[in-house]
Amino acid sequence: MAARGSVEEMRSRVILGEFGVRNVHTTDFPGNYPGYDDAWDQAKFEKNFRVDVIHMDENTLEFDMVGIDAAIANAFRRILLAEVPTMAVEKVFVYNNTSIVQDEILAHRLGLIPIRADPRLFEYKNQGDEEGTEIDTLQFQLKIKCSRNPHSAKESSDPNELYINHKVYSKHITWVPLGNQADVFPDANLRPVHDDILIAQLRPGQEIDVLMHCVKGIGKDHAKFSPVATASYRLLPDITLLQPIEGEAAETLKKCFSPGVIEIQNIKGKKVARVANARMDTFSREIFRHDDLKNLVRLARVRDHYIFSVESTGVLPPDVLVSEAIKVLMGKCRRFLDELDSNHME
Repeated sequence: MAARGSVEEMRSRVILGEFGVRNVHTTDFPGNYPGYDDAWDQAKFEKNFRVDVIHMDENTLEFDMVGIDAAIANAFRRILLAEVPTMAVEKVFVYNNTSIVQDEILAHRLGLIPIRADPRLFEYKNQGDEEGTEIDTLQFQLKIKCSRNPHSAKESSDPNELYINHKVYSKHITWVPLGNQADVFPDANLRPVHDDILIAQLRPGQEIDVLMHCVKGIGKDHAKFSPVATASYRLLPDITLLQPIEGEAAETLKKCFSPGVIEIQNIKGKKVARVANARMDTFSREIFRHDDLKNLVRLARVRDHYIFSVESTGVLPPDVLVSEAIKVLMGKCRRFLDELDSNHME
């Protein structure tokens, strides 16, 4: 029975030890463990697989994906980073730039400003096309000139009082409809996601006059097209107390973990430690610095329970980004199956 328990631990847990990590690799493939049927079964997968949304707001999403392999989890992460399309500035036509920011640097800064535009409403621009059209290009203009404020106090040295338009922000970028875009998107609020991104600083007489063309692209081509600020996952922590820990040892144990992981209960006048919420732990492994406690706690992670954190740049809501990533992965699977079918026919 003990041997079977160790096998279950090897199959389902990644163990964090004092000097290393055990059970890192997936081992539950067919024939590896006598007495276990590890052949892939769709009904079994559908029964065990689930997605639980833990937290969602305008730009962030945390959800659990349970019952999958690391390869699938990493595929979602990489697709979110590099293969979900967005709209971003691709070409900048500089008509006038007398600021101290060079044209190339200005164009690079403009390209990295996230644009609030649904990429699903646009087509990819053909590689040979020089001019954009209303179906594949968005046009924006930035035209601003700095001047002195005639009403500023003479003794003032504050640039905010002395000058007008001396700071160029993303809010100064305006949409210029192409073709029939004004009729197609009458209610669309096409603009930069954030209004307070500082682009340049000017002084009286300096001005910037540029025209920008935004096209549809993916992060694999350039990071400016990536729809997420970050997309990451981690395995669910699993902390087990191997025996009761009481008194001062319980207080010391609590300090070894992130806040909220360990709580102290008062049982018959004694302080007793218990695991309250292992999910909140970051696994600093501080426990291994205490010789009297390190053998009383088992630190592990659940092998098939992934905690995903997705932070959108604001171009699309995070739940939409995840659904789009799933569609991309489904498309990859369909292409792979089509290739298998075509090779089988040949």
